Amino acid sequence: MKIKYKHTNIIARDWKKLTTFYEKVLGCTRVPPERHLSGGWLAKGTGVKNAKFSGIHLRLPGLGKNGPTLEIYQYSKNKNNLIPVANQEGFSHIAFEVADIPTLLKEIKKCGGGTVGEITSHKIEEVGYLTFVYATDPEGNIIELQNWK
Repeated sequence: MKIKYKHTNIIARDWKKLTTFYEKVLGCTRVPPERHLSGGWLAKGTGVKNAKFSGIHLRLPGLGKNGPTLEIYQYSKNKNNLIPVANQEGFSHIAFEVADIPTLLKEIKKCGGGTVGEITSHKIEEVGYLTFVYATDPEGNIIELQNWK
C-alpha cells in the first residue's frame, strides 16, 4: 500500500484572516481555488450535519510545488473549542524551521499571535543542538519555531 502525506487542517473562526497570517508571517502560499463546499456528500464524509464550509489550501514553505499543504477552513457553524495547550491530547502543533527565531517571534506577536513558552536551546545527544519556542497564531493554534545546528 502506497501512502503519501497530503495536508493538515485548521478549522478557523475567520479563515480569511488566519490565511493572511500564515501567508504574511510564515511564508505559506495559496493553492487555488478557494473552496466553498456543502451538500449531503460533505455531511456524509465529515459526519457533520448540514456541513458547509469555506477556505483554502496553503502550500507550506520549503517543500516545493508538490509539497503538503495547510488547509484552513471555516464551517458555517463552528463548534467552539478550548484554547490549545502543549500537553493536551490530540494534535498539538505545527512546526516551522527558521533561521532567526527571535525576529519571527516578534513578527508573530505584531500580527496578532502570541507566545506559549520562552526561546530555549538544548543539545540532544546524537541529534544536534535545538533552539525552539512555542508560539500561537491569532486564533490560539500552537506553532513551533525551531532551528537545528
